[in-house]
Amino acid sequence: QVQLVESGGGLVQAGGSLRLSCAASERTFSAYAMGWFRQAPGKEREFVAAISRSGTIDRYADSVKGRFTISRENAKNTMYLQMNSLKPEDTAVYYCAAHPGFLPSDSDVFYDSWGRGTQVTVSS
Repeated sequence: QVQLVESGGGLVQAGGSLRLSCAASERTFSAYAMGWFRQAPGKEREFVAAISRSGTIDRYADSVKGRFTISRENAKNTMYLQMNSLKPEDTAVYYCAAHPGFLPSDSDVFYDSWGRGTQVTVSS
């Protein structure tokens, strides 16, 4: 397993932007496909975006497609989530996760390492 720490959350008005970062402790960061998930109060955790080991393949939830961009810098052991045109319904705790596979996955059952989360609040 790899230790993950999220940062970059905060309070933003609707229509604004935030960039989340996920720093990994593992020097073999490039051996993991990575993902972002979120959980709003009273709701189940849901998939947001995921990226392959190499960063060449990504996938998004329909609710964020065209607004969010996932990326990674393997040399820095870091993954990012650029969030634009934020909406109040994007309010949630955002978690990064890692799984020892090549392809990005939208299912949390494949991820075996999780960060503690960072709060994103979008005001209307």
